This record gives sequence, C-alpha cells and structure tokens, in this order.
Amino acid sequence: MTQERHSELAIHPPQPGGDEPVQRQQVARRTRIAAIVVLVLLALGAGRTLVSRASNAKALEATARESSLLYVKTVLVRSGGTGETLALPGTLQGFVQSPVAARAGGYLRRWHKDIGARVEKGELLAEIESPELDQQLSQAIAARQQTAASMDLAKTTMDRWEALRKRDAVSQQELEERRSGYVQARANLAAADANVERLRQLEGFKRVVAPFAGVITKRNVDIGDLIDGSGKPLFLLAQTDPLRVYVNVPQAYAQLVKPGQPAVVTQGELRGRSFKGEVARTAGSIDAASRTMQVEIALPNRDGALLPGAFVQVSLAMAASQALTVPSNALLFRAEGTRVAIVDGAGAVHLQAVRVGRNYGESVEITEGLAGKERLVLNPSDSLAEGDKVQVVADTPAAPAQAKGAP
Repeated sequence: MTQERHSELAIHPPQPGGDEPVQRQQVARRTRIAAIVVLVLLALGAGRTLVSRASNAKALEATARESSLLYVKTVLVRSGGTGETLALPGTLQGFVQSPVAARAGGYLRRWHKDIGARVEKGELLAEIESPELDQQLSQAIAARQQTAASMDLAKTTMDRWEALRKRDAVSQQELEERRSGYVQARANLAAADANVERLRQLEGFKRVVAPFAGVITKRNVDIGDLIDGSGKPLFLLAQTDPLRVYVNVPQAYAQLVKPGQPAVVTQGELRGRSFKGEVARTAGSIDAASRTMQVEIALPNRDGALLPGAFVQVSLAMAASQALTVPSNALLFRAEGTRVAIVDGAGAVHLQAVRVGRNYGESVEITEGLAGKERLVLNPSDSLAEGDKVQVVADTPAAPAQAKGAP
C-alpha cells in the first residue's frame, strides 16, 4: 500500500523505525469514538420511538375518550300548556226523529208525501179507508140514541113517582127505585157518549198528519196496503235543523267535557267546510261495558248541507291540563317500567321512573316522578345506563331562507 492510499484512509503508514504501539492506541481510540457515536445514535432512535409511542398513546386515549362520550339532545319538562283537541267519530241524527204510524186500521187510500218532502206540522201525509170503523161509529151513535131515549123515559117516570109520593100514593122505596133507574140511565148515556167520542177520535186517525215540521226520510207503505194498527211505521219523519250528534268520550277525557263547550264537526265529503256546534248535555256517567261517556252535541243546519245518518268527525277542545307534559320520544320502556333519562349539571344521566297519564300523540302527561324543569334526553338509546356521561348538543339554528331570485 502506497503512502497516498494510507492518507486517504487516515492511517498513518508505518514509519521505518517508528513506534508500533502508538499507532495501535490511535486505532483503538478511533474505534471507541465510532462505537460511542453508534450508541448515541441508537439511543436517540430509541428515545424518539418511546416519545412517539407515548404521544400516540395519548392521542389514542383522547380519541377513545371522545368516541365513548355520548352526544344527546335534551328538552325541558313543561307544565300544563295549551289545551288539546280530542277527535271522535259520530253519526248525525235529526233533532227530533220519529216513526209515524197509524192508529186506525184499514187500507191505505192514498199517500200525499214521499221521501225528501219537507212538511209542516199538521200537514196531511196519507189517508186510510176503514169501513169497519165507520160501521162501528154508526152503531155507537145508534146505541147512544137508544140510551138517551131510555134515560128520558127514566126521568119522566121518576118525576111522576115523585108527584105520586107527595100525595102518598106510592111508597118511598118505589120512588128510590125510580130514581136509581134514572141515575143508571144517565150513566149509560155518558158511557155511550164516551164510546161515540172514542170512535170519532179513531175516525180522525184515518188522516195521518205530520206531528212536527221536518223531512220525510222514509216511506214504508203504498196504496192498498193493509194497515192493521200494529204500530208499523208508515213514514219516518226527521227534523234536520238543528241536528244531534252523539259521541262516546273515553273515560280519560270524560271529566274535561262540559255542557256549553264548543265543538267542530267535519264531514269527509264536504272538504274545506266545518260546522260549529256545542255540547248540549252529557250522560254524567261512564258506561261499564265500553268505559266511555255519551255526549250529545247540538249542531245548527240552516242550509241543509248535513244529512241525518251521515258519518262525521267531531273535534272537542279540551281545557288545558296542569299536569307535566314531555315529548313521547323522551320515554324509555324497560322491563322494570317506564323511565326518562334526566341530565344533571355535570352531564351525568339519571334514570327516573315515571307514571304516564293521557297520551296526546306527540306528547304525554306525566302524573308522577317529575317535579318540573328537569332536562330530559330525547330519543335515548336502549344502552343508556345510570350514571353515563353525556354531552348535550345544542340545536343548530336554521339558516335564513334566501330570497327568491337572489344570486
């Protein structure tokens, strides 16, 4: 190896006659320096690895902690509020609705009013031909005349015997007998008069008239039909202004319905129209079979738009309740009962047992378990447990709508 090569390698070439141990010491020192540099580099690499792992562990722990935190929306419990509206099905009925039957028997001679006809009180609806009744009346009149003649004879006889008694020509017993005969004859005449009057009243029933003003909704007979006086209705008459609506109010709402309360009636076929009425009266008791209370609503029908027998929907405005109300989606249904999730000031969850009252659809009444002003979790998950930490998320305000035509 030449001297130039030794210079490139930083190795001093052996000098002729030089000290060889000195050269070895230099080589050893350089070797130690190189080893120390390598160890320092390894230590720096290891330290960097440890620091990186610690940083990654902290980041992972923060990420895990953030991932395990539940974000929830809450709502405050409110007391009372505006009244609810109770919608119930109902059927329209005439304010007065009655079957019209014939008291007299016979055959229908003719009818004068058909279905849909509006009639006034006392207007003739039909006529009945009753020859047997006519003959009975004639016979009763003749019998009355016979009884009247017998009474006249009894009176004349009594007067004569009274005159004879004054001359002491007859006994007092005979006079009393004649007086008794006259009283009996007078009573027989009164009975005959009553019988004639009865038959004349029956004769009046041959003319079937409207008992009140209304509309003929049904006709059950035709000319020549036998009318036997059994009570079969000839016509069905209904008064259509005002109308009645009967609805069955569930027991939970029965205490909130009072006479005079407004009601709104709608019919599916009359879209866009509503009819205002009011509660006329209530049954005042609960039907044990259906657990409902019958309520009658009076409904004006001046234009005749509503027809008796139609199916309608009745909306009753309920008075505002003082009970606490919460949204329906704040309830938790567990095996141990109904619960709500209350969030305290520290963000911890407390599961509170509650008792549910009336159900309004989107909200429900809470009768027990809450004091008011609690903050409840909306749409709580089934895995939510007592003591869980949650983060309340504020509702994002809606962005203002952009004006039409703006760029």
